[in-house]
Amino acid sequence: MIKKNNLKNQLKDFETSLELAEIKVSYKSKQREKVKVASSRDAFDILYHIYNMDTIEYQEQFFMLLLNRVNHVLGWVKISMGGTAGTVVDPKIVFSLALQTNAHGIILSHNHPSGNLRPSDNDINLTKKLSASASLLEIKLLDHIIVAPEGAYYSFADEGNLF
Repeated sequence: MIKKNNLKNQLKDFETSLELAEIKVSYKSKQREKVKVASSRDAFDILYHIYNMDTIEYQEQFFMLLLNRVNHVLGWVKISMGGTAGTVVDPKIVFSLALQTNAHGIILSHNHPSGNLRPSDNDINLTKKLSASASLLEIKLLDHIIVAPEGAYYSFADEGNLF
C-alpha cells in the first residue's frame, strides 16, 4: 500500500510541476500557391536559391525540402553548416523536423565547395542511413542533391543511387 500511495503522490507532483518542459508543435504555411517538385531539376531550382552564394564556394551547407503527399513543397530548413570539406547531419534532427511538419517526402541537399559533383563515401553512407530511417518512418526520401557553386548538380535519384 505504501508503494501505491507513493506512486500517486509522484504522479500528482508530475502533473502540477512547473519545472517540466512544455512541448509545442506548430506549422503554419505562408504559401498561397504551392510549388510542386516533379523532377530533380525542379528541386535543384528551388534549392540553389536557398544556398548562401557568399559562402557556397568555401563552406558546406546541408538543407532539406519537406513535401506533402503530392510533392508540393511545405518548406525548407537548413540542417547544418560545416567547413570546407564536410558538415555534420544528425538523423534525429532531420526526422524530427519531417515528423513535426507531417512531411510525406523529403529531398536532401548539400553543396561541394570544390565543385566536384561526385558523391563521397560519406555522402553515400549518409544517404543509405537516412533512406533506411525514412523507410522505417514511412517518409519517402525522394532525392539527395549535391550542388556545385557554379550551378551544376548531381541527383542520387537520377543516377539510380537512391537506396
